[in-house]
Amino acid sequence: MEVVIVPDAGAGGELIAEAIAALVARKPEALLGVATGSTPLPIYRALAARVSAGTLDVDRLRVCQLDEYVGLPAGHPESYRSVIHREVLEPLGLGLDSFLGPDGTSEDIPAACAEYDAALASAGGVDLQILGIGTDGHIGFNEPCSSLASRTRIKTLTPQTREDNARFFDSLDEVPHHVITQGIGTILEARHLVLLATGAGKAEAVAATVEGPLAALVPASALQLHPHATIVVDEAAAAQLKHSDYFRATYAAKPAWQGL
Repeated sequence: MEVVIVPDAGAGGELIAEAIAALVARKPEALLGVATGSTPLPIYRALAARVSAGTLDVDRLRVCQLDEYVGLPAGHPESYRSVIHREVLEPLGLGLDSFLGPDGTSEDIPAACAEYDAALASAGGVDLQILGIGTDGHIGFNEPCSSLASRTRIKTLTPQTREDNARFFDSLDEVPHHVITQGIGTILEARHLVLLATGAGKAEAVAATVEGPLAALVPASALQLHPHATIVVDEAAAAQLKHSDYFRATYAAKPAWQGL
C-alpha cells in the first residue's frame, strides 16, 4: 500500500487524473471504476480538462459503477447511474454504450448483483478503481463488519451513511435504505485501487485503514491485502497518520518510472 500526501483536494485530483491518463495511453479500452460523492469530483474535472484540451483521448475508455441505490426510479437525478452520466460520461464525451452498472430497479436484486459481477468479469476486469472512504471506514457501501470476501450484493445503509448522503436529497426521508454494492472481494479484483480522501472528517478512517489492523470493522483496511493500492490524502485527512513523515519521504524518493 502506497500513501501519497498532497496539499489539497485539487492536487489529489490532478495526480489521480494523470495516473488514469497514463493508463489510457497504454490501454485505450481500459475499464475505469468510478465512485460518486463530492470527493472524486476533482478527478473528473481534471480528466475533463485534459479531454477538452485535446491531450487525452478517451473514445475507447469504458466506465463502470461501484454501487447503486435500490428502488430509485430510472432517471432519478440522485441514482448513481444518473450522477455518473452527469459528472463523468457527459464531461468526457462518452455515451451509455461505454458504461456498465447494476440494475437497482430489478425485481430480482440478488440476480442483478450476480449479473453485474459476471459482467465485470466478461469485460476483462476493472483496470483502475477509484474509491472514496466513509467516516466509518466503508468503501463502496460495504459498511463496518462487511465480509472481506464479499461479492456484489444488496446492503442496508447505516444511519450514519444515510445522514452523510442526505445532503444530496431534499430530506433524510428520501435517502434509500438499501443499495447494491460491489463487495470487498469484488473490489479487490481490480488491478489498481486508488482511494482519495480529503478533509479532517476522514482523518480517523484513513489512519485506521492504513495503520490499523486488518478488520471487517474498518472495511477499507482490506486494501492492505491488495498488491497495488494507492491512498491519496490531503493534509487534513493525513492528520492522524503516525508515519506521515515516512510516507512523505518514500513518495519523494520514488522513481519517476513507477508512476502512481
